[in-house]
Amino acid sequence: MSTFTYQNHTLYYNQIGQGKPLLLLHGNTVSSSFFTPLLPLLSQNYQVILLDFLGNGASEHISEWPSDLWYEWSKQAIALCEHLQLKEVFVLGCSGGALVAINLALEKPALVKALIADSFEGIVANPETTEQIRMGREFAKQNKEFCSLLETMHGEDYMDVFNADTLSIIQHAKQVGRFFHKDIQDLEVPLLLMGSAQDEMFPPHHYQNLFDDICAKSKFASYHIFETGNHPSLFSNTEDFIRRCDLFFENI
Repeated sequence: MSTFTYQNHTLYYNQIGQGKPLLLLHGNTVSSSFFTPLLPLLSQNYQVILLDFLGNGASEHISEWPSDLWYEWSKQAIALCEHLQLKEVFVLGCSGGALVAINLALEKPALVKALIADSFEGIVANPETTEQIRMGREFAKQNKEFCSLLETMHGEDYMDVFNADTLSIIQHAKQVGRFFHKDIQDLEVPLLLMGSAQDEMFPPHHYQNLFDDICAKSKFASYHIFETGNHPSLFSNTEDFIRRCDLFFENI
């Protein structure tokens, strides 16, 4: 286990494999161990870098989370890259981690060689989606299998982590709204957007509308939507997803 200090807090990270650096950014409610099943495959071609965001996984747990969560997490990812003296990093973010990845590229374009953003909500928080998340999480607390997964990810205080994450999402929707501090038009890094048409978290045609909008705003963006699969598409379309990642990164 490796750690570094970020604003007087201890963050966990790990490095696996050799090759060009690939930073994997986990989403909400999980930790970097979410990517464990993919490591044998990814580490063959990349130096995979994993980070547990503050409050999650093996990183220091905190009682109060920021409302501007995904922007704050992007600052932690930037700090890790600077700690490791990395340059021209490939970045892959899943779900909430996709929001982090885009923030990272907008804030530090010289650091990012290319990024992939998988299965995320959009540019601005949608109140209906936020309420759906809140209700779904209340229901999920009754699911023993899900709670066991959370405990594996975060430890004995997993429910505190889960509740803090949920509250942060609600506060963001009320107090912040926008997921990015800069406009998508400012993006200067190649971006591949991916998602599943049948993603249960969002209404029909969500990704078609969102990705068309982003691509209209940025000449650096392209996308692929899988016809089947759920949330996130990385795990419901794994082989095809990783093949598309490799092709995308190889052509940069």
